[in-house]
Amino acid sequence: MKPRVVASLNDATGTRCVDIRADGAGFDWVECRRDPEDGHGWRHTGAGEAGFPTEAAARDAAAASVGWL
Repeated sequence: MKPRVVASLNDATGTRCVDIRADGAGFDWVECRRDPEDGHGWRHTGAGEAGFPTEAAARDAAAASVGWL
């Protein structure tokens, strides 16, 4: 099953976000960025973690790992 975004936490500039996603078996988080000048949209930065039983656990892990969050 493709993960679905259940929350998107954006920074003050609107160029970075952390998506909290659910895939039916649990939750994960991925950090994304966008460059407004290139028009591509959001890209994953490579940062992320999976295997959380709850959305809150994924949020807590993201907050501990992503400095701006």
